[in-house]
Amino acid sequence: MISLDNFINGLMQNKKPYRKLKRFLIVLSILIIAFFAYVAIANRNSKNMNYRQKVLKAFYPAWMWWTKLTGKNSQELSGTKEPPVSFYSQKAVLINGDTLDFASLKGKKVLLVNTASECGYTKQYDDLQKLSQDYKDKLVVLGFPANDFKEQEKGSNAEIAEFCRLNFGVTFPLMQKSIVIKSPQQNPIFQWLTQESKNGWNNKVPTWNFSKYLVNEKGVLTNYFDPSVPPLSEAVTKAIQ
Repeated sequence: MISLDNFINGLMQNKKPYRKLKRFLIVLSILIIAFFAYVAIANRNSKNMNYRQKVLKAFYPAWMWWTKLTGKNSQELSGTKEPPVSFYSQKAVLINGDTLDFASLKGKKVLLVNTASECGYTKQYDDLQKLSQDYKDKLVVLGFPANDFKEQEKGSNAEIAEFCRLNFGVTFPLMQKSIVIKSPQQNPIFQWLTQESKNGWNNKVPTWNFSKYLVNEKGVLTNYFDPSVPPLSEAVTKAIQ
């Protein structure tokens, strides 16, 4: 027969796992509350964003730290060969339906970026806008929304334009949504950017959203920057200057 003392000692010992579980649940609750609070604070000025977009925006600094640590999507390329096909012979359709004749870009450097609204790099819209303002006398930034990577740009042209205006104050030109990766439907501008036979030296296609191509004042493709190279990084600003 079990003695009273043994019964009491058994109860005390059985409480230990419950105390550990209780502490774990308390810590987990605190972390969850802190997560939601941080996302809310980081998005206090966000408008018409879904929760995925808010989380991605909030954790952009952490994502960039991780990519810098691992070297993910951090390639940089450069070249100076004259293009067999003139950059200024190109045309693109703006997000409002108007046509942009690239001949109007002569005399300025042009940074062409494939963009998306639900990407870990979407916060780079802020940097691209600042870049376009800081170097407005010598640089034109062009955004090319695309749904090519994990379907991270599902919105319509109107929805994309509103999202960029409300959340990042984008004033630089956005093109109509298109395909930027290799395919029969690839945007003609990205055909030029990713075919050596047209641009003179580069075959590098976008590795993900927010890949960046820089063309100089004479219409020569000079640089490619992977998505993890920030628009305001020394590498990009030095190339622009």
